[in-house]
Amino acid sequence: MTFRAQLLETLASNAPHDFETKALGLVPMVVETSGRGERAYDIYSRLLKERLVFLVGEVNDQTANLVVAQLLFLESENPDKDISLYINSPGGSVSAGMAIYDTMQFVKPDVATLCMGLAASMGAFLLAAGAKGKRVALPNSRVMIHQPLGGARGQASDIEIQAREILYLKERLNQLLSHHTGQPVERLARDTDRDNFMSGDDAQAYGIVDQVLHKRP
Repeated sequence: MTFRAQLLETLASNAPHDFETKALGLVPMVVETSGRGERAYDIYSRLLKERLVFLVGEVNDQTANLVVAQLLFLESENPDKDISLYINSPGGSVSAGMAIYDTMQFVKPDVATLCMGLAASMGAFLLAAGAKGKRVALPNSRVMIHQPLGGARGQASDIEIQAREILYLKERLNQLLSHHTGQPVERLARDTDRDNFMSGDDAQAYGIVDQVLHKRP
């Protein structure tokens, strides 16, 4: 029996109810045949071979660690070839997002960014942080920028400390966005005061992306 047949038999042997409950989280497998036989990859591992990294869902410590590890691995594989970061994220943790941001700037390859669906909050920040000239939005994608959110609890002194930290992060994020978009910090402070949604064309005019891509070149 070939590897492909064994794989299909294993999938088919799953109980129907078990398959249905896991269907939404099922990661497709890709089977490749070479002179050494057949090998199965999950689809994301196969795309990683093409230097494609995905940031999908909330930006948190787990997703940040995965993205950082993939960026560092691809740099070690080839420090001269671009990496593509595909983003569909509502944002999340500032510290986790900054870990991804610093790694994007740290690695030698250019990191091209592409927004598909939604890049909001830290997702939009990371979209703008891609290599200049290599930041792309798909035509029906949405981009949203705003100031950091925080929920302070505890004694008055603790709340004051957390408030100072949020103000620092707001200023720092605006400075970095200014660097990547070319917008004045003063305008960014106004525009991020509340949720600010943009189309792909709006994001291009704002300097968050360099082009809106309708078809692959």
